Amino acid sequence: MKFTILIIDDEKNIREGLAANFELEEYNVKTAASGEEGLKLIERGDIDLVITDLRMNGISGEEVLRKVTAETPGIPVIILTGHGSIDSAVDAMRHGAYDFLTKPLNLDQLDMIVKRALESREMSLQHQQLKKEIEGENVLSGMIGKSQAMLKIMETIKKAASSKANVLITGESGVGKEVVARAIHELSPRKNKTMINVHCAALSETLLESELFGHEKGAFTGADHLQKGRFELAHGSTIFLDEIGEINQNVQIKILRVLAERKFERVGGEQTIEVDVRVIAATNRNLEEEIKKGNFREDLYFRLNVIHIHVPPLRERKDDLPLLMASFLEEFNRENSRSIKGVDSRAKSAMFKYDWPGNIRELRNCMESAVVMCSGDEIGLDDLPPSISRSAGTESIVIPLGITLDEADKVIVQQNLAANRNNKSKTAEILGIGRKTLQRKIVDWGIETPENADELGDNV
Repeated sequence: MKFTILIIDDEKNIREGLAANFELEEYNVKTAASGEEGLKLIERGDIDLVITDLRMNGISGEEVLRKVTAETPGIPVIILTGHGSIDSAVDAMRHGAYDFLTKPLNLDQLDMIVKRALESREMSLQHQQLKKEIEGENVLSGMIGKSQAMLKIMETIKKAASSKANVLITGESGVGKEVVARAIHELSPRKNKTMINVHCAALSETLLESELFGHEKGAFTGADHLQKGRFELAHGSTIFLDEIGEINQNVQIKILRVLAERKFERVGGEQTIEVDVRVIAATNRNLEEEIKKGNFREDLYFRLNVIHIHVPPLRERKDDLPLLMASFLEEFNRENSRSIKGVDSRAKSAMFKYDWPGNIRELRNCMESAVVMCSGDEIGLDDLPPSISRSAGTESIVIPLGITLDEADKVIVQQNLAANRNNKSKTAEILGIGRKTLQRKIVDWGIETPENADELGDNV
């Protein structure tokens, strides 16, 4: 993003000097000679950061700060002050100023403060945009994603929802198979009735049979009353059979009959019950392999697999990470009464490098933990679980023994430039110096970089 900075100062030399400095840094710059003029520019919009003198005739910097924090709270305000007004500047920090700097100004220090403030601003804007996307057309009944894989799944869901066809959802544990099933149900003509869920792997054979088909009073020890099964309860609605690959052959045969004839008997009963049920099944197993092993009936597989939806693992659709992270951040901010703005660049980098073996379930747990552990307004690398923060890795610079400090400084600059594909802005940020300071070092040492280095390194 190319940010716009507003400089408000009644001293012309300071105002114009700062404008020239930030134009060299390739920011858009607007200036105002008074608080009144500055507020008018802010009201017009398109301002990302305000640098204002504290003491001015007319509307003071304190009044500008109060106006900005009240009406446009996302815009950071940096206060400039003389040594005699430091107490007032500290008070301004308590009232929402991003930071303050005393005159005469250290431009390198101001550059770094501005970069940090704009990073925070960018994170806030990205979070707002992601929130809009989450609430917009990329979300389908709780599904979040904009990767090509997820868009294709959403399109399949829309087509499948209006039919009565059985659906088989496959994918690793934690990818969100139940979310897909719920989306199909909630878009279907059966949405006014509750979808019935059965986790097949959680029950023994006897309990699963009774759970699915119900039982008559006295059917077995402990059956002291008639109980309707889940298929019966799902009449006119949808039944979701999670982990269908875990059930044994006896139960498979009974499910096959329901799919073929829409009929069954309760355990211990003789009355045939007819049902109108839409079946959605899910598994993390490869059912074709299970058929070859004799563990799963081929005829049941064909009955279930009328429409097949495969949900890829999170490691194969990392384009969805930002939306998912923003959604979970919103959820856990609300649950924990927090106001964390986002995830900083180091933490985000680690999360993109991590393979997420537990998929979306693991990501959700990670975000909940990070929100709880975070002590600032951004989730950092140290707030992530160790298994994920370790994925950030560490890179080192080798400095030979026997060289001078100046030569070591040159090695550090050269290797950081190389690591960042000659992006001077990013290298200066990492080294904790201003871009102009870095440029002076490059010229002094005769380091060669492409003229369009920053453009080449934009994606670093």
